[in-house]
Amino acid sequence: MKVKLCPHDALIVVDVQNDFMPWGALPVPEGDKVVEPLNQYIDIFHRKGLPVFFTRDWHPPDHISFKGHGGIWPPHCVQDTEGAMFHKDLFIPPDNKFIISKGTSRDFDAYSGFQGTFLDQLLRERGVKRIFVGGVATDYCVKNTVLGGLHLGYQVFLLHDAVRGLEGSTRAIEEMQEAGTVLVERGDLTI
Repeated sequence: MKVKLCPHDALIVVDVQNDFMPWGALPVPEGDKVVEPLNQYIDIFHRKGLPVFFTRDWHPPDHISFKGHGGIWPPHCVQDTEGAMFHKDLFIPPDNKFIISKGTSRDFDAYSGFQGTFLDQLLRERGVKRIFVGGVATDYCVKNTVLGGLHLGYQVFLLHDAVRGLEGSTRAIEEMQEAGTVLVERGDLTI
């Protein structure tokens, strides 16, 4: 399926942070393999003047999702730590102002880039109607960001060659497709 990029499109790069890389506190197998394809997408969107949004977990040290504080996850992406930083090779254009932090308060967890953030407002202010989503993890934050976008009325494309997940990726992709998401890869985009 060929998809031509248009002025109402935006790219959302989900949680490409050190703690989700194979060496991190909450490793996604081959999570680092999303960096190169995402950099290609980021370059395309940036050169076309289309907005690129980067989501990140940005947790306080006592976040509710952490084991020891009622959650199921090991501590990860703690604010201002090396683990919370984006992968060193991820291309973030110097003029990019769209860093979306989620899970920033102790008592509120967020798997979707839309939960408790200004992402929807920022997209609407720019007239965005279609979003293209890639990153980690397919079966958690990517899936929830995709489903959140669909719920809010966006047409959503999953960048199938730029996602990696944990154990439930295949089922997560099926769920996203059943909800209306379209799977695309780099070769499907025309500029």
